[in-house]
Amino acid sequence: MKLSIKTTATTIFAALLTISTPVVFAGGSDDHSHGHEMEFDPVENEFGEYKQKMKPTQTIEVGMSDEMRFTPDVIRVKKGDVIKFKHTNNGEQMHEFVLGTPESLDEHAEMMKKFPGMEHDEPYMAHVAPGKSSEIMWKFSKAGEFSFGCLIPGHYDAGMKGKIIVQ
Repeated sequence: MKLSIKTTATTIFAALLTISTPVVFAGGSDDHSHGHEMEFDPVENEFGEYKQKMKPTQTIEVGMSDEMRFTPDVIRVKKGDVIKFKHTNNGEQMHEFVLGTPESLDEHAEMMKKFPGMEHDEPYMAHVAPGKSSEIMWKFSKAGEFSFGCLIPGHYDAGMKGKIIVQ
């Protein structure tokens, strides 16, 4: 049986879509504890960096609520600080903590509206199930004002965001 190039390309595309769709859209309510349980490849970006085996200079506890708020919502740190963020979800809904710039969070929030089950796997992101806690470690290697937010659809738009001031 002879297949046309169009038929072969369509078959390959369908097979790839079948294989990759569960990975891209895997989500759910599991707690994705970042921090000391998981190791990531080193990351450096405009709001800081992550390297394996970093030692925290400070621990900051961040509460998450179904009122779509973080407590605290303004955090001040010094340039060079390695912060262990401990997130506690005090609500009954899934929440997340994502570090970034205002622009990167706005862009990511829009993407989450299109793909709400998208799973996160970066050292500056934590997905926290109701009643659970999670930790991430991040070094603020650059001075400036940065942001954090819960990018679950509707949460960010409802005001679940905050600011980090690095002096």
